[in-house]
Amino acid sequence: MKYVITGSLGHTGKPVAEGLVKAGHQVTVVTSKPENAEAIEALGATAAVGSVEDAAFVTEAFAGAQAVYLLIPGKWAVTDWRNFQNQIIDNYIAAIEANDIRFAVLLSSIGANLGEGTGPIDGLYDAEQKLAKVSGLNSKFLRPSYFMYNLFGMMGMVKGMGILGSNFGEETVVLTHTNDIADVALTELLNLDFTGQQVRYIASDERTGAQIAQVLGQAIGKPETSWVVFSDEQTKQGLLQVGMNDEMATEYTSLGRSLREGNMQADFFANRPAAYGKVKLEEFARNEFAPAFNA
Repeated sequence: MKYVITGSLGHTGKPVAEGLVKAGHQVTVVTSKPENAEAIEALGATAAVGSVEDAAFVTEAFAGAQAVYLLIPGKWAVTDWRNFQNQIIDNYIAAIEANDIRFAVLLSSIGANLGEGTGPIDGLYDAEQKLAKVSGLNSKFLRPSYFMYNLFGMMGMVKGMGILGSNFGEETVVLTHTNDIADVALTELLNLDFTGQQVRYIASDERTGAQIAQVLGQAIGKPETSWVVFSDEQTKQGLLQVGMNDEMATEYTSLGRSLREGNMQADFFANRPAAYGKVKLEEFARNEFAPAFNA
């Protein structure tokens, strides 16, 4: 069977491609970076080098595939993020329809059921809705929670002020490691046993902000590290100071507010997955956060 993987050699794209190749399938990996082609070929996959913003390229890259793994890439300098997300999903759908593809697995997100108020997640609501309308397409929407690797973005805060924090954290935050997302995505793509449109939530762990600070602080030898809940304005200003443009800073502030107010995680808690992923916060702290902090 032929699969197309978007997301290049990212946190989920690479292990998914490796797993499909190992299972004996034909795999094309879409990448925007020509320098990734050699590494993709080394996996036993075919590299399709081009931009997913180019509809003609995407249609050509999807040719002959029976199933696709869809991911909307980050583009932090964009000034109309939701429109950008819609442009990409429209390109994917045009390619799916042109090539009569019957299975799609979308890397969506917790909060994608809402459509408003979740900042950068709002466009994933659009993606799910649009894919659901494609005739003959069976879609699985993967909705992971807050990525553990987002905590790397707080490393400078720990070094400079001895704290972690955002405009959420008093409540329980559901955490997901990208390895667990990749495991689920690979399983869904290998089985292809879903019909119509289905949602699957993915989670690895659950902690409050204070517990996150305690675990990460212990791992880096700074057990006194605390979690501070900032105001929305303080959060936005902090994001601007680290280089985000005004729109993206506003979007991510909205995401944090949605977590704090409970809207973003409500449907997850109503539909918890039967099993959580393998990577717990302590493992992430010990094997990934601490080495990066001390590098």
